[in-house]
Formats: sequence, structure tokens, C-alpha cells
Amino acid sequence: ADKPIAPEVQGPENKFSASLDEAIEHVDGLQVNADIEASKLSHGNGNLHETALAFEEADVALKLAVKVRNKGVEAYQEIMRIQV
Repeated sequence: ADKPIAPEVQGPENKFSASLDEAIEHVDGLQVNADIEASKLSHGNGNLHETALAFEEADVALKLAVKVRNKGVEAYQEIMRIQV
């Protein structure tokens, strides 16, 4: 009886923040996976092909994250230049 009828709705800022956190965690996970594969390879247990693939995935994801960050900074700077 104390529960609200409508479910709690996330605002757009919460969805964006959650999506951004998830994307950063994914990029971090790819970096960690590449480190694990490199460690396996250095101990003689890994596969060179899988290690190279893990490094390439991590590199592409990081480059994309940097480009998204740069576009966000550019958008912020453009908004700050707008005169009211």
C-alpha cells in the first residue's frame, strides 16, 4: 500500500551518466583483458593471435572513447561561447 503506483523514472541525465559509466567500464574491461592475455603469453600459456586481437580491441575502444570525450569537450566549449 505504501508503494507508488508509477515506477520511478530515471531522468535523461541519469540515463546518460549510466550509459557513460557502462561504456567506460567496458573499455577498462578490454584493457584488463589485453593485460591478462599479455601476461598469459609471457608465461608461455597464451596464444599470440588471441593476444594481438585483445590488444587491437582495447586500442580501438580506447581511441573511440578518446574521440567521444573530445567531441563532448568541444560541445561544452561551444555552449560556453554562446552569449545570452
